[in-house]
Amino acid sequence: MWQVIIHNILQLLIYNPEEPLLFTSAFFLSFFFILLSFYQFILHRVHARTWYLLLFSLYFYYKTSGLFVLLLLTTAFINFVIGDWIAKSPSLYKKRSLLIMSMIWNLGTLGYYKYTNFLVNTFNDLFRLQLPPQDIFLPIGISFFTFQTMSYTIDIYQGKLKPLDRFEDLCFFVAFFPHLVAGPIVKASFFIPQIRQKITLNQEQLIRALILIMGGLFKKGIIADYISTNFVDRVFDNPTLFSGLENLFAVYGYALQIYCDFSGYSDMAIGIALLLGFSLGENFNLPYKASSVTDFWRRWHISLSTWLRDYLYIPLGGNRKGKIRTNVNLFVTMLLGGLWHGASWNFVFWGGLHGAALVFDKFWLRLNIKSNRFTHWLGVIITFHFVCLCWIFFRANSFEVSRQILIQIFTNFQGNILLDWIKGYRIVAALMGLGFLLHFAPHKLDEWTNTFMLKMPVIVQSAVLAFFIWIYLQVRSADIQPFIYFQF
Repeated sequence: MWQVIIHNILQLLIYNPEEPLLFTSAFFLSFFFILLSFYQFILHRVHARTWYLLLFSLYFYYKTSGLFVLLLLTTAFINFVIGDWIAKSPSLYKKRSLLIMSMIWNLGTLGYYKYTNFLVNTFNDLFRLQLPPQDIFLPIGISFFTFQTMSYTIDIYQGKLKPLDRFEDLCFFVAFFPHLVAGPIVKASFFIPQIRQKITLNQEQLIRALILIMGGLFKKGIIADYISTNFVDRVFDNPTLFSGLENLFAVYGYALQIYCDFSGYSDMAIGIALLLGFSLGENFNLPYKASSVTDFWRRWHISLSTWLRDYLYIPLGGNRKGKIRTNVNLFVTMLLGGLWHGASWNFVFWGGLHGAALVFDKFWLRLNIKSNRFTHWLGVIITFHFVCLCWIFFRANSFEVSRQILIQIFTNFQGNILLDWIKGYRIVAALMGLGFLLHFAPHKLDEWTNTFMLKMPVIVQSAVLAFFIWIYLQVRSADIQPFIYFQF
């Protein structure tokens, strides 16, 4: 009997490619509880704290991607060495050459794992070849930790950061498990100074962290997963089987799903990091309230848009080299941003649409048209529907599926079945309504929730948390759905 128990425990502890470690899993709850139980004893001992969180983070990534944890360590080591060389190099030429070396490794590994088969398929289509696809497994989170290690060497090159003396500090920055596999993408110059700082966690921060975690669980585990498995996925898998109205609602549903899925993960990551005494920064700020596409990218995946601005758009010249060059820089940045999301022409096209919209925004601003409440909300409506249009190409498996969805919406709408759809998808309709209602609710609601929870006695706060977790376990989908951005 004991042999069976030990065998089952070992099976649970080792990497299983079919069950990556997710924030929403029971195993993670146990994992995090054990981490917190001992964390308080080393909270103020910086060196021990760093090693403690680093080892837990490396195990977290092992449970998520297996032996690819060695790739993460190798990437961190190469950037650690090159970063030190950049700082010590006497000439700009040598510094630039070393930076290029780090880029070759970082973008080379990312390109190999993420884009090899994309290039093979593209060459096959263009030149009518029959090159066989390669058997390559995409390490979870490689796009995120690659961008983070790149920020380390770039920040040193730009003089924003001094090289680290200890390799474990860089490993900790790269591998810190809350943001490791799906962001936020934390810049080295923002996070590394926190490693040696004294950590204090007051009651207000604790409540804020718990609200973020509970809100993230609600967004991901209840809204995103339910509307995905019970409606959105069905339509995107076979759009011609559904009316135009159902296709349109599926597009709206996916807009809500991807927001709740990704911002839910970010909220949990930020909340978990805050419980450990670290700040990851803001990653979402009610993006569907944006009144322009430019405003949308100030609110959506803020850590990525900031990274692209600081490390791609500005180095390309930003807006310093005339209007035409500014527009080209914007468009190229968004094309590459689309390609970052996935090895597919759908993602490139999605990025191109957003790039074109950003260029249009620049033109519109030059017209100096006065804004008022009406034009603001008109801008919100237009921007939301443009973003939804772009989500079609982001979510669809092919351009053909995207075309089918648009044809159904514009030629086979069947608006008369609205009430039948609501009756047939009561819970989906209710969750979509609730999700958008909370998203467009006044910002004061969030502040009121924080204040209300802060004033509660500790025992009531604990009861609320326990009740929420119980509700989540009752309502969530039977099968835990992976986070959408794990594929990136």
